[in-house]
Amino acid sequence: MLDSLRLQNFRCFEALAVELEGECTLFVGDNAQGKTSILEAVCVLLRLGSPRAKRMQPMVKFDTDGYGIAGEFIDNSDERTLQVRFGKASRGKVVTVVDGEELGTQSEYLQSSGLVVWMGNEDLELVRGSGGVRRHYLDFLCSQINPTYRSALARYRRVLKARNLLLKDGAKRDQEINAYGELLIEYGDLLGSVRERMVADLLPKTAEAQVTISGKSEQLGLEYISGSSGDMRTALDASYESERRQRQTIAGPHRDEVKITINGMPAIDYASEGQQRTIALALKLAQGEALREQGSKTPIFLLDDIFGELDSKRRNALMTALPADAQKLITTTNVDWLQDEFSEWRRHTVEDGKIS
Repeated sequence: MLDSLRLQNFRCFEALAVELEGECTLFVGDNAQGKTSILEAVCVLLRLGSPRAKRMQPMVKFDTDGYGIAGEFIDNSDERTLQVRFGKASRGKVVTVVDGEELGTQSEYLQSSGLVVWMGNEDLELVRGSGGVRRHYLDFLCSQINPTYRSALARYRRVLKARNLLLKDGAKRDQEINAYGELLIEYGDLLGSVRERMVADLLPKTAEAQVTISGKSEQLGLEYISGSSGDMRTALDASYESERRQRQTIAGPHRDEVKITINGMPAIDYASEGQQRTIALALKLAQGEALREQGSKTPIFLLDDIFGELDSKRRNALMTALPADAQKLITTTNVDWLQDEFSEWRRHTVEDGKIS
């Protein structure tokens, strides 16, 4: 549980201090007032990453030199102060601090922080979007559970970029291309095996959540499709000539896919909008269960303005399905959907980068 949050020069906030007491905290306000930025700051504080930005710089408040995020984090009975800083003072590097001690690596910091499930309207892209959206879903989940996966993913991306540059060069640089290929095999096989096991673990969890939220006996299916057919070395050998013609690496985890089906049919083609929303919610609830089981911590759920898009049946089913012992931080434009049993939740009004 995150007990408090403090921001400085983050997005639209010059300064913010808020207590996050209890099971659930609501942030209420119109669009473009800063509600989502509060949840984003929590995600950066706990996982050193944002669902809205690939780089840290866009989160720095305009006309300032950098941002700071801090909070009191409670893990069972252990309380620690977490801090993340980024900007000119740190020469563009992310500085991580636990209980006043600056840590040498991000991995050390992440072991001391919490786990996160982000739920937003953009989750519909998990069903409608490209394979890259579903790969990102797996990467965010697996990286929270497995530090080795996070490291291998970062290295795979660097090696893939370097190898593609060599292939685009067009010159005969087979020795260098093959050397990078060996690294792709090492990291790619690890990523593929972890992803495959994770999809197998998610399948029953997602299928159960689908039935719970929809209230129907809909059969949800997940199938991992390897971008290397499960063997990077064989795939690279087989694609040797095609790579040189296309001047890019065409086999590997960057081509992995997760096929989602509903009642045996491709969800992207045959699921109604209501079914697609339910599938997206089921995937995120399954993510939370996987984090709890394999990450050995109850994740914090960050729900960004999703209740206004759900009908009352799905909304109530989701609220019931969310783990009772998990902290939930929710943004919303109104509280009309709140029922009596949730009336005691702590509420904050967010307006023009200020909170009350």
